Amino acid sequence: MKKSEKLKGKEKVAAHKRQYKMVGIAAAILVIVIAVIAIYFVFVVPPVVVAAGDTVNVTYTLMFDNKTVYQTNVNTSPFTFTVGGGQVLPGFDEAVRGMKVNEEKTVMIPADQGYVYNPDLVAIVPKSLFQENQTIYPGEKAYFQSTSGSVIPVVVLNVTNAGVAVDGNNPLVGQNLTFDIKIDSIQKAAAGSSATTTATS
Repeated sequence: MKKSEKLKGKEKVAAHKRQYKMVGIAAAILVIVIAVIAIYFVFVVPPVVVAAGDTVNVTYTLMFDNKTVYQTNVNTSPFTFTVGGGQVLPGFDEAVRGMKVNEEKTVMIPADQGYVYNPDLVAIVPKSLFQENQTIYPGEKAYFQSTSGSVIPVVVLNVTNAGVAVDGNNPLVGQNLTFDIKIDSIQKAAAGSSATTTATS
């Protein structure tokens, strides 16, 4: 082998070494940049989490102990409520606090912390509140409108000459409830007023 060929070979090896070195330096720089960005978002700009006063959109599935699904809004419209506003069960309200957008959680609410039976919601109403000639039977669901305009669902307990006994208690009274929850969006509440900032998926 000629001397010039040996020199060319050494130059090629040296060139490859320089290329590998440059790739290594570029990779190291990239790792450092990613680490700096991650530190910035974790410590300087912490993620938006649910707190009292926020309005949240959630996707949920409600199940019984045997995993039978009672209700879900998956693939439909998200459920919207204000945290701490008394619009949902306390256990559900507490579960979403501290969650981030797209975070999922499963929470079990025991019966004694769920829907409570209220004997005042059992009443006898006149048959005239039902449609004329309607056959009324125990177990039937009916819907009445309150003076405020809201719809009150009830279940018929019994039919007597005095009227129709109905129960307006939630059908989930006495049940252990398991919720699969996902946060779809968080609308942060402004200090001392309504929400102003939205973080969405």
